[in-house]
Amino acid sequence: MGIKSALSRPLAAYVVHRDRQWQREPVAAQLRLLRRLAATGAPTAFGRAHDLGALRTPADLARLVPVRDYEGLKPYFDRTQAGEADVLWPGRPLYLAKTSGTTSGTKYIPITRASIGNHINGARDALLHYVHATGRSRFLDGKLMFLSGSPVLEQHHGLATGRLSGIANHHVPAYLRRNQLPSYAANIIEDWEAKLDRIVEETLPEDLTLISGIPPWVQMYFDKLLQLTGRPIKDIFPNLNLFVYGGVNFAPYRAKLFESIGRPIDSIELFPASEGFLAFQDEPGNPGLLLLLNSGIFFEFVPAERFFEANPPRLTIADVELDRQYAVVLTSNAGLWGYSLGDTVRFVGLAPPRVVVTGRLKHFLSAFGEHVIGEEVEGALREAMTQFPAVEVVELTVAPRVSADPGQPSRHEWLVEFARPPADAAAFAGALDGALRRRNTYYDDLRRGNILVPLLLTPLPAGAFQRHMKRLGKLGGQNKVPRLSNDRALAEGLVENP
Repeated sequence: MGIKSALSRPLAAYVVHRDRQWQREPVAAQLRLLRRLAATGAPTAFGRAHDLGALRTPADLARLVPVRDYEGLKPYFDRTQAGEADVLWPGRPLYLAKTSGTTSGTKYIPITRASIGNHINGARDALLHYVHATGRSRFLDGKLMFLSGSPVLEQHHGLATGRLSGIANHHVPAYLRRNQLPSYAANIIEDWEAKLDRIVEETLPEDLTLISGIPPWVQMYFDKLLQLTGRPIKDIFPNLNLFVYGGVNFAPYRAKLFESIGRPIDSIELFPASEGFLAFQDEPGNPGLLLLLNSGIFFEFVPAERFFEANPPRLTIADVELDRQYAVVLTSNAGLWGYSLGDTVRFVGLAPPRVVVTGRLKHFLSAFGEHVIGEEVEGALREAMTQFPAVEVVELTVAPRVSADPGQPSRHEWLVEFARPPADAAAFAGALDGALRRRNTYYDDLRRGNILVPLLLTPLPAGAFQRHMKRLGKLGGQNKVPRLSNDRALAEGLVENP
């Protein structure tokens, strides 16, 4: 056992013990945090405009601060970027995290001196919880691969700006830098395919023990290795035993990824966002992600089905229920106040609070009133693949086919890239349709009433999603394929230019 793996064990025990302190009183921990945030934010421009000095309780927050998304807070973000200090948080941000927006183009999310630790320590603590739960720490002595965006930061109105993963790269602890892959020279390559070729070249001779990244892009890396060597990943990296991921559901990718490796390996799911590091999987085998209630973020939860009402309820950790869909609202030491993250979660545990990420508020399919969410699509796919175990899926998206012609009935279209297609595509489509009906009563009602006919399964050729993402300039890094759409822009792009 190397020195890093040996020293990680007492540190892991300390971190787990520390976290268990606030887990015993999660409501009290959140209330203390809210009061600290309000006291710090009160002298700012936002604080004065919203009387944060009078904020003592979650009810005060709901009364004083409306829920806003990025566009709603943009006037304050613009003032910060123009050079004004003390707008949303004391001083100016340390960084701006650059991310794609849905209606406002590129978003620039502030990261403050107070909030940078939330991002860095969240990922670190996820690994330490794993070490403590399993006793497995030898991976820390090998090479750790982080497939991420470029660490090159640009200046945006005098503020260092880049992708979150690139910003985080600047805060990797010194004791891990000698373990870190890829090299800086490889990581700054902007073209994803050229970058991947360089990473493959760099990593082949190394003892890779951990890999972190979004599953489809990790699969691309594995595919390159397989093409070059003809060997499974387990033979190239015999000590690779841990996969860390976030941003998408792992389930659709699991079978192909593990087949590429040649054996299952442990995995840790994270819930990171440019707005904050929210949760991580603290218990191997437990799909629930531990909400980080003492890390600079005060959480509110709005029942997803009521989010777009004029005054929807804003619940705290004390009020939530198991197995309901909630939209996540943040108030944080990044200077985000009543900020709608856009993600939805479902609680699978309350003591301590654990969630699974179920989708995006804006990524649902309700062209016919069915309001299908990502979790339901992925669950239906998982059920169908259980019935057809030979099938392997690379990527998928679902879109409506709306028709005004009675001879061409409306339906959902599933556009799927298979690594191994089903021998009977019609039977597989029927299994998907039935599984979705069991998960979504509105879809089932539409099917029973013949308003919708059985879904259309459209297989796509190998590499279709990669080529389309490349055309959009979104190949690699932290970019994700939307699982659901209410229009056919993505679907038509895939079908017309496969």
